Amino acid sequence: MTADEQKVMAEHAIYWQNLAKKGMIIVVGPVLDPNGAWGVAIVDVENHDAIRVIGENDPAVKAGLKFEIYPMGPSWTFRS
Repeated sequence: MTADEQKVMAEHAIYWQNLAKKGMIIVVGPVLDPNGAWGVAIVDVENHDAIRVIGENDPAVKAGLKFEIYPMGPSWTFRS
């Protein structure tokens, strides 16, 4: 990574850590896909618009990386 890319990725990590501290993140981290690394986040938000705002404000997205949103189907909740 270039120095600029390292800076953006450090800002990206801090951004998601701050969301985790607010209790919005269930899990977030890199996916070690043999075809190229990418990240995944499972978040607890009220609606589709909320996650779009989170994604659009990610420093990595602002720097040009893309993000995609996929809703989950029926699931179980293990949080209390």
